[in-house]
Amino acid sequence: MDDIDRRILDALRRDARTPYTEIADDVGVSEGTVRNRVDSLLEDGVIERFTVATSTGNVKAMIEIGVAMDVDTHEVGDRMVEWDPVDFVWQVSGEDDIVLVVDATDTGGVNELVSKAREQEEVVSTKTRLILDEKLG
Repeated sequence: MDDIDRRILDALRRDARTPYTEIADDVGVSEGTVRNRVDSLLEDGVIERFTVATSTGNVKAMIEIGVAMDVDTHEVGDRMVEWDPVDFVWQVSGEDDIVLVVDATDTGGVNELVSKAREQEEVVSTKTRLILDEKLG
């Protein structure tokens, strides 16, 4: 991956619907080059998916989860990512092991997810943080 790929990715991170012609003008390459580079980044798995950021008025939160030492966090995360209000499951280093990023209809929905997480036998602790404001970079 070179500087052109990074600049294309930066544009797509800000807005995945940015026309390739606009990205090409900003980066200083042809539209075909942008298209080919994006295709290659998709094939190589660098771009995993295109997504939509929403402003639904819902309650967004991070649920930080600690699990027992002998637990396969990939397996737990794979299970939790299937829960409806969960947008992302991050495996992290530090005090906690897994972070769920959720978009629930209200605080009751967040609380239900916290309870559901605590019911998992591998989970030893949870900590919840409501997201008060969000800016895209």
